Amino acid sequence: MSGINVLITGGSRGIGRATALLAGQRGWNVGINYVRDATAAEATVQEVNEAGGKDVIGLFDKMNDAYGPIHGRVINASITAPAMPLADMNVDRLRPSFDTNILGAYLCAREAARRMPKSEVGTAKSIIIVSSVASKLGSPNEYVDYAGSKGAMDSLTLGLSKELGPHGVRVSAVRPGLISTDIHKSSGDADRASRLGAQTPMRRPGEANEVAEAIGWLLSPASSYVTGALLDVAGGR
Repeated sequence: MSGINVLITGGSRGIGRATALLAGQRGWNVGINYVRDATAAEATVQEVNEAGGKDVIGLFDKMNDAYGPIHGRVINASITAPAMPLADMNVDRLRPSFDTNILGAYLCAREAARRMPKSEVGTAKSIIIVSSVASKLGSPNEYVDYAGSKGAMDSLTLGLSKELGPHGVRVSAVRPGLISTDIHKSSGDADRASRLGAQTPMRRPGEANEVAEAIGWLLSPASSYVTGALLDVAGGR
């Protein structure tokens, strides 16, 4: 699969970073887009290069100019905020979550839907949306806004898979559970994954690279008849 071009949103940390490194190890051309952390993104790019891949920080035009049409799109960027019940959330809390997690993802998916069907026939083409098991658990008294935004990702996955299937583009979602990444720091509970992960059937939190492996499989021809899937990577949670 050399020459495969993959664009990752939110590729500077956590699951996005792990996915970028995995793609680099496979020799794919990797483009990284990030929201906040430029330093971390640059560090990830360096590691991707060292792993044998290539890098482009930017979105579709830069990726296309550098490597040609995109074959894989990973829509990963999302944010969370300190845990609280919905009754305590104001608009200033809700709007950034919905703007980033829903609107941002839909705009990225829309651009992929405009471009990817036009890519060469016979090439594996796949859009992977990073959702969360929060979409089915609801995250009561913590992040019902985040959970709701991820529910929107599940709906986007199902609908877009039906729109793009006839054009040879597969669309699936990965739904991580309690994964040891720094997103939990944003909630004010940095130890959340370790504490609650011990209560899952697997008795531990997951690691970002475990989610990345699932994403890598969905991007690859090995999953050529998989679309519209909501793949939980959550230790049975």
